[in-house]
Amino acid sequence: MKISIITVCYNSESTIRDTIESVLSQSYADIEYIIVDGASSDRTMVIVDEYKDRISIVVSESDKGIYDAMNKGIKLATGDVIGILNSDDFYQNNGVIKDVVCQFDSFPDSDIVFGDVVFVAPDNLGKIVRYYRSANFKPWKLRFGWMPPHPATFIKKCAYDQVGLYSLDFKISSDYEMFVRLLLVHKLRFSRMNKVLVRMRMGGVSTAGMKSSLLLNKEIVQACRRNGVYTNLVFVLFKIPFKLMELFRRPSRGKS
Repeated sequence: MKISIITVCYNSESTIRDTIESVLSQSYADIEYIIVDGASSDRTMVIVDEYKDRISIVVSESDKGIYDAMNKGIKLATGDVIGILNSDDFYQNNGVIKDVVCQFDSFPDSDIVFGDVVFVAPDNLGKIVRYYRSANFKPWKLRFGWMPPHPATFIKKCAYDQVGLYSLDFKISSDYEMFVRLLLVHKLRFSRMNKVLVRMRMGGVSTAGMKSSLLLNKEIVQACRRNGVYTNLVFVLFKIPFKLMELFRRPSRGKS
């Protein structure tokens, strides 16, 4: 099984090295690594060039935002399965991709595999500040604002061929709209790994404060309604007390 990993980046000089090295250090051999840069003006591409002999495809050009960059990577990907690892994220350990392949092998009917994510402090990558757990996820919960952790999600290329690419109509919720299409509209099959796959630095666009949170939830409602799934803002906001519990949970030793 060939795995394509896509990293999209823009002015990511402070974090891109960790991301690249976490991919290149994976124990699984058949990985196609694609980096799509949005014409960074800092030293991002200088750092990427240090690894160019070990990166399958590098694109650096202006784009229409993060989801446009993801779409470029998906179009270029030739793997059986695609994972998207953003430029401030990194894999939990060097066995993540091998474990993902084993999961697909164990559940061959699955179009999607996902696991868990931990958020870490930007100045202390060993300090977990939030545990994004997917254990209780069910597709119907998308109506109420719940989704699997996108950075820890791996999707078969044929599934993207079936449902299409990420919409450019959403600023920060196109991944959510993609899950609505995958799981509610097309009802594709998934399996879940009971372990942490990715570490994310706190402070990304979708976790950057009240204004971003409000936009996120409004776009979630739009994403559902666009696909004929009824919800409303009250339904979506009902998840907030439960999301706050992620600040206090921590993965058990067997899941990290």
